[in-house]
Amino acid sequence: MKLSEALFNWLQIRLVANARPEDGAAQETVAFFEEMLKNEHAVEELAIAETDATMVHVRYRQNGSGKRQLFQRERAGELLSSIEDDARFGA
Repeated sequence: MKLSEALFNWLQIRLVANARPEDGAAQETVAFFEEMLKNEHAVEELAIAETDATMVHVRYRQNGSGKRQLFQRERAGELLSSIEDDARFGA
């Protein structure tokens, strides 16, 4: 998986885990993507640095260098919106 795809997947599930701290599956999936990013892409210190009107800023370190990647806020929140809209997930 490309770095940008893995970061986006991590971001989506991180937003779900932040909104639903009792959701064990979301917490486990965050850990899975963090481990993958660490092992396959040498990513460390991964965090959502900022969210503005249109973008989510993800900050991380890779091979000792600080980096930042931007994602569209609306796209990043799609997974959480889908879960919240689905009665099976207790929204």
